[in-house]
Amino acid sequence: MLFGKLLPKEGNFFELFNQHAERIVDAARAFSNLVANYSDTHLREKYNRNVDNAEHAADRVTQEVNRLIHTTFITPIDREQIHALINLMDDVADLIQDSAETMALYDVRHMTEEISRLTDLSVRCCERVQDAVKLLARIGEPAVAESALKTCEEIDRLESDADRVMRSAMSKLFRDEPDVREIIKLKAIYELLETITDKCEDVANQIEGIVLENS
Repeated sequence: MLFGKLLPKEGNFFELFNQHAERIVDAARAFSNLVANYSDTHLREKYNRNVDNAEHAADRVTQEVNRLIHTTFITPIDREQIHALINLMDDVADLIQDSAETMALYDVRHMTEEISRLTDLSVRCCERVQDAVKLLARIGEPAVAESALKTCEEIDRLESDADRVMRSAMSKLFRDEPDVREIIKLKAIYELLETITDKCEDVANQIEGIVLENS
């Protein structure tokens, strides 16, 4: 009976990965709404709370995964891979929250086109991370493994797009913005938003490793 309690519940990890990915997308979409409605103080506060709620929910999933790693007798994939993946995913949620908090802290005057573009790329990256995570439970099937790898390649391309937008945004900022304080604020926000896509790429690289080792 005791041994039965130790037997693996392999679906748990994949289901928890899916739950966490959903919270990442929730946070990213709430942040996107915050940017789109930035001029409305009431809506800005509402979407800020939504980002916080999604990030806190993601934290709870991360804690549950880390607890299960230590209590599950046999895991469906390597324990270190599980630990690395869930913590990289949690970094994405943390960075989205950091971006929202930084906007509130710095009291940026208005949203720029570049913030909107970087936000859009961040949301798309997060959605593709969710797509890739959904496939993990079935990577033993060659077609699913191939689909997961293609999704990871898409995340890499989106991250490259964000790099280009960020370089262009920085160039424009230093060329056109006369207010030094605004330069400091916007530079910090551009860098944070680009880091979201960087971290999504780290998640994609981790998923690629899992697929290649387990398919």
